[in-house]
Amino acid sequence: MKPAVFGFAVAADPKDANTAWFVPGIKDQYRVPVDGRLVVTRTRDGGASFESLSEGLPQADCYDLVYRHALAVDDAGARLAMGSTTGNLWISENGGKAWTHVSAHLPPIAVVRFA
Repeated sequence: MKPAVFGFAVAADPKDANTAWFVPGIKDQYRVPVDGRLVVTRTRDGGASFESLSEGLPQADCYDLVYRHALAVDDAGARLAMGSTTGNLWISENGGKAWTHVSAHLPPIAVVRFA
């Protein structure tokens, strides 16, 4: 499933060139999640197909935008971190399958990185 063709955030798996994660949005002029649901899409076949990953992410009335440098994957390709323009921060310990909300009280997040 591919919910949108627009989005800023992309993180490529450092160990598998066919795997990448994206945070889709509606379009450039209307920068919000599709249908008010925040999802991360993952491809494991170089973009031929996508799966939506949403466990732990807002599924209604969501207006979080994730900038291109605010989605990161660790060197092992397993942990991801994502921050939004509304100050929300999430982490996934399982390749994006499930997300944990870490904070909702930060200033707008433009960049996340693993050290």
